[in-house]
Amino acid sequence: MRMRVKKWARPELSVCPFYVAEPGEMRGKWREAFKKDQPLHIELGCGKGVSTCQMALSEDSNNFVAVDLITSVLGVAKRNAESAYKGVREIDNLILCNFDIEYIDSFFASEDSVERIYISFCNPWNQRPKQAKHRLTHPRQLLKYREIMKDGGEIYFKTDDDKLFKDSVGYFESCGFDIKFITYDLHESGFTPNYETEHEKMFTNEGVKIKFLIAEKRSGFETTADAALDADEE
Repeated sequence: MRMRVKKWARPELSVCPFYVAEPGEMRGKWREAFKKDQPLHIELGCGKGVSTCQMALSEDSNNFVAVDLITSVLGVAKRNAESAYKGVREIDNLILCNFDIEYIDSFFASEDSVERIYISFCNPWNQRPKQAKHRLTHPRQLLKYREIMKDGGEIYFKTDDDKLFKDSVGYFESCGFDIKFITYDLHESGFTPNYETEHEKMFTNEGVKIKFLIAEKRSGFETTADAALDADEE
């Protein structure tokens, strides 16, 4: 269900010290935005920040950039972060920002040397074949992620959708990523730590099994003809 517009979100974000209003200006300089130079992680489609706050608060030795397209959603994420950190420590390893993830290469560069990307419960785009190019795990996106990630960097991918997961495994393998871990039932796998998103809790309550994998960027990869074709398809 689409969130109602929250008129307070934009004004609150405009004065939020951990919100970046012009992320394009940070391209290649994200590490400088944090007080400490630590491993840089990106969450693509952070939503209300339910898992974001868990991760950033628990992993204070990592820096997080949480991205979403909807300002109202980011407003809620901002309030959730303030609530989670209150009385614990200042919000010094989390930044929120707003942009269209399909154009991530306009906001991050190879100099940012990203160690990890989180993609959780993205739109599966299963209705028509041509919609697949909008998937956040589609080859044209994975090739962009490769450019901003360090060798050995990881992508953590979660979904409830069987078809998206199956297709994505092929995408990762064709784009120079090695599957380090894979499970078709995350909650029975024993994998930890698992920071649950709002969608994850909802699907789990409905009895839907969560699919999860960790893909590692392989060094020395050259784009294959098949991957390039997939990335350029209509």
